[in-house]
Amino acid sequence: MKEEKRYFGSILMTLVVVFFYMPIIFMMIFSFNSSKSLTHFTGFSLYWYKTMLKNHSMMESLYITIIVAVLATFISTIIGTVTAIGLSQSGKRLRRFVNVMNDFPLMNPDIVTAIGMMLLFITLNIPKGFMTLLLAHIAFCIPYVILSVSPRVRALDPNIAEAAMDLGATPTRAMWQVIVPQITPGIISGALIAFTMSFDDFIISYFVTGGGIKNLSIMVYTMSKRVNPSVNAISTVVVILVTIVLAIVNILPVLAKRRREQSTHNELAQRKTWPKVVAVVAVACVVIGSVFALRQTSNRPYAGQELHIYLPGEYLSEDVVSDFENETGAKVVVDNFDSNEQMYIKVANGERFDILVPSDYMIERLKNENLLQKIDKPALKDTFNAINKDILDLSFDKNNDYSMPYFWGSVGIAYDKRKVSIQELEHDGFNIFLNTKFKGDIYLYDSERDSFMMALKALGYSMNTSNNDELQKAYKWLEKSVKTMKPEIVTDEIIDNMRQTRKALGLVYSGDAASIISDNKNVGFYMPKEGTNIWTDAMCIPKNAKNPKLAHEWMNYINSKEAATENSKYVGYTSPRKDVEEELSTSTFKGNEAYTPRSSYSKDEVFNYNDRTRKTIATLWSRVKIVASNS
Repeated sequence: MKEEKRYFGSILMTLVVVFFYMPIIFMMIFSFNSSKSLTHFTGFSLYWYKTMLKNHSMMESLYITIIVAVLATFISTIIGTVTAIGLSQSGKRLRRFVNVMNDFPLMNPDIVTAIGMMLLFITLNIPKGFMTLLLAHIAFCIPYVILSVSPRVRALDPNIAEAAMDLGATPTRAMWQVIVPQITPGIISGALIAFTMSFDDFIISYFVTGGGIKNLSIMVYTMSKRVNPSVNAISTVVVILVTIVLAIVNILPVLAKRRREQSTHNELAQRKTWPKVVAVVAVACVVIGSVFALRQTSNRPYAGQELHIYLPGEYLSEDVVSDFENETGAKVVVDNFDSNEQMYIKVANGERFDILVPSDYMIERLKNENLLQKIDKPALKDTFNAINKDILDLSFDKNNDYSMPYFWGSVGIAYDKRKVSIQELEHDGFNIFLNTKFKGDIYLYDSERDSFMMALKALGYSMNTSNNDELQKAYKWLEKSVKTMKPEIVTDEIIDNMRQTRKALGLVYSGDAASIISDNKNVGFYMPKEGTNIWTDAMCIPKNAKNPKLAHEWMNYINSKEAATENSKYVGYTSPRKDVEEELSTSTFKGNEAYTPRSSYSKDEVFNYNDRTRKTIATLWSRVKIVASNS
């Protein structure tokens, strides 16, 4: 009987280990994949490691993650340890009060802590960046250290410190040479927890940082348009680094034991080497700082100035950024958001940027709330003359007083040509998502706006309707689709899934479809005759921008022919310049029907902002997803 239990326990333990470590192994294997696919291994290659090393933003995010985690761990461990020791000598009321206060950050949802810290920094007018990120990490790491160290302190003989002082030790010496060695295991545990929490944090980091300072989790999360496969490579590097840290943590106690067995003379000799090491590190920091400072000195027109850009992740070629910096002497600081709504929160709360790249409906909202300043159109005259006239003077910004187009596109249907015929698409349009022939073989995009756009267009209504009866009918259409068709509701994973043609069809943005078609010629893109959403992402200057003059320089530069060509090739979305669009549609994207959206079609529309309708659609879409999960 015992053998059977051991056998069952071994199997269970094996399954648990596989469950925890298989995703990591899977990720490491795919870091050596030769293709862009995140799920289909096509051959061994080191390409993504080379791409990772060339990606300045990605490597900088890794450096910041490590530096912040190490500093936050070191500082929070000292503060937490001293606090835990001090509490052991405090009265019951104070100890109870501090313990209760220490529990609040542990029990609070991260989003509440994040918003609270963000508002604190804004209220105190502290510029968000590396320092605010570090302070936030120290703040939420300290409670974990106190929680880990306190039980060890309580387990000590309360008279041990007094005995040491009776033998001539000062209080400080008694703490560091008597108490601390006794509680070292608790300190190490607290430090490891603090390091892990800091290294892994996203939510708090996202709301307290700025100025282009972002850790690895923010960098990965804000790749909203499409995930870069080099993420697998940098994640593998992180796993290796963590493994090394864990190995060191386990080896250090063994080395410490051996050191204690050595002579006092050797120990003193080793201690004497530390000042030398610190001196060398200090000199190195001064040299590096001097080199960095010298690099900032330049005779170029905007030398020493900074341009802060806030745009979606994976929406800007790094080569374009470096070329602009070389040309102007300015430093470009790029922050990324993964949704227009998250961008709005930061801008509405007064965070300062020089350039925003929101979508059309959000531009209308920002403009109506007086959060944007008018652009200097005469300074942008030549650039505006090169922009496609079909995406100028649209309803969200008449006369383009507040915005200049950055990318544009449409929403349509990506389909597997081997499963879906063009005749079926022309006959059904968006109603093909109700065609039971494709039951269980479709993707719906997890976007309330685009899903309701599809349903409203399929029913013959305007996607900007505020009529409640029409919205309810659109809800019923979507409810029927999720009940009868068993779709998979996804976000950006649709890109890789349709690239591998795992399902017959799905609702996608044209730029994502262009990327899919570039890798798989069996995929097509169709825009239904009942009309669709023609969207524009455009550059705007916030009301509180620090450097609007440099912002105008950027607008002219990014829509120059060379920069616009490079940027559009890199991202895959349609350039706002007509000449660039035509050139790329006959070269890089030749035969790719998704790259050039349909224009001047009477049934296509642009989203307008309506707060009441937005709330209604958000509520109804939540109900649709509940129906889908119960089907």
